[in-house]
Amino acid sequence: MLFNFITLFPERIETYFSTSLPAKAVERGVLKIRTIQLRDFADNKHNRVDDTIYGGGPGMLLQVAPIFRALESLGSDKGHVVLLSASGQTFEQSIAEEMQREYDKITFISGYYEGVDHRVSEHLIDREVALGNYVISSGDVAAICVADSISRLVPGFLGKISSLDEESHNICNVLEYPQYTKPRDFNGWKVPDVLVEGNHKEIERWREANRKSRKIIIGREE
Repeated sequence: MLFNFITLFPERIETYFSTSLPAKAVERGVLKIRTIQLRDFADNKHNRVDDTIYGGGPGMLLQVAPIFRALESLGSDKGHVVLLSASGQTFEQSIAEEMQREYDKITFISGYYEGVDHRVSEHLIDREVALGNYVISSGDVAAICVADSISRLVPGFLGKISSLDEESHNICNVLEYPQYTKPRDFNGWKVPDVLVEGNHKEIERWREANRKSRKIIIGREE
């Protein structure tokens, strides 16, 4: 899987993918990461890639021209193009699964400031996504989150593919059952007896019951 990141801050992306599981996946060739510095595609001596808003308004917008040139530079490696934007479709597990299944090359465009010239959405991308109904100051954070979610589904990223089987949100927004480790009793907070008694059928029954009881209801747990 190839991830391209069109960004003003490549070091943010590179730092994340140089640690832990993402770094191991890159080392093994499961993932390939490429950062594209958007300022390299500016057409002015100051390497500016943003400007004021037509019609007035606060803040600055990323310009369409540098983004167009950055995408063109990728050629056939451009793949599926995703803009991270507060006005995009809310990202969820089903989208991660679709993108991992359908595409082997994905390009993320990070928005900043007041956002991006709307012609980018109209003409240059395949999908626009948001992490949720809130605003963050950098599309890089959102791009990393989306890429990480997709990465976990790529064969070879996780040591055990079975780790994915019972994760939260795999089935109809149902959360994973509660899990515990040693000690059995800490500060009087005890692990449920059924989990330490060795009856695997009862354990499975308990897990299923607790998975169902934790469905997400209007943004909170039941």
